[in-house]
Amino acid sequence: MKIIIAPNAFKGCLSSTDAAVAMEKGIKKCLPDSETVKIPISDGGDGLSEVVNGLFNTELVMEKVNDPLGRKIEAAYSIIKEMNTAVIEMALASGLALLRKDERDPMAASTYGTGELIASAVKRGAKKIILGIGGSATCDGATGAASAAGWSFLDKNGGGIVPCGTSLTRIRKISFDEKCKEIRNILITVVCDVENNLLGEKGAARVFAPQKGASPEEVEILEEGLANLAEVIHRDLGINVCEIRGGGAAGGMGAGMKAFFNAELRRGTEVIFSLIGLEEKLADADLVLTGEGRIDEQTIFGKAPAEVAKLAKKMSIPCIAICGSISGNMTPLHSAGMSSVHSICKGSITLDEAMRNAAPLLSSETERVIRKFLSGSL
Repeated sequence: MKIIIAPNAFKGCLSSTDAAVAMEKGIKKCLPDSETVKIPISDGGDGLSEVVNGLFNTELVMEKVNDPLGRKIEAAYSIIKEMNTAVIEMALASGLALLRKDERDPMAASTYGTGELIASAVKRGAKKIILGIGGSATCDGATGAASAAGWSFLDKNGGGIVPCGTSLTRIRKISFDEKCKEIRNILITVVCDVENNLLGEKGAARVFAPQKGASPEEVEILEEGLANLAEVIHRDLGINVCEIRGGGAAGGMGAGMKAFFNAELRRGTEVIFSLIGLEEKLADADLVLTGEGRIDEQTIFGKAPAEVAKLAKKMSIPCIAICGSISGNMTPLHSAGMSSVHSICKGSITLDEAMRNAAPLLSSETERVIRKFLSGSL
């Protein structure tokens, strides 16, 4: 029996690689002779680099860059040597996890450090860049990243502006130097797992800024600032970023990357699945196991477990998800191809306990699920 193990990360406790190892242990307890193929996956958020590093011959590059609040940190990115492709995680330079809870401030936070990583990759000769934009702490419309790459943002008096959330309303003109042209010729693919537009009730500021520490008043300032940025981009660069699907991702990073870096925006799972050749690896499988920390009604909208299920359904392979917690109506997931969804949290166990013991709990639940699958009771 061949079983594909393709989990996303269990955020806060297990990487996708660790989750795959734990699930394999559970399988081997009841099917010691089975063929198991571990394929850790990502939808473009946290853990993208780890997945790539586990699958390809990569060079790890360390750079000193600015964190979201302008403090110097070391951040890493990977270069896939045979593809001359750099893989960058925005979260490692401009991520929410880099800040204490009391430091979260999308008004002050900047994507400058991410731009520094992009510029570093170009300087090292990368011909392609894959940029995962999950887990950001920012809402600056990628102006910080653009500034690090040679763009300038000017106020009404022609003075330079230090890009961040709070300065967006002051931008009146955009200009660039020769370095920008070089970077715009690099093929940059931005991967994300949301389709929100830049502005409006489901836009970058109103949906995501509160999660990053913005007050209701600050949300409106950020909305105004992003609207102003969009207007100046349209006037100076001839690009309507308001209509870009996914433009609101990561505090407008999607829209800004398109405008300033000529990047293409693609669903994370589409890029990652193609990169790792997931469909080919599923070809002769008897069962697919997937999962992540939480599966809920939003999972169907491009999250990794749902996309694994859709691919398995296309290939007529049963697919089962094992996760940390389950919430909401699972009917859309079942329709997409997920045979069943199971949680590692049983009885009176608390979330903290489950996170501390995630690996053994995941192994035990995987063993239970496989036994039920073999008995035909799933």
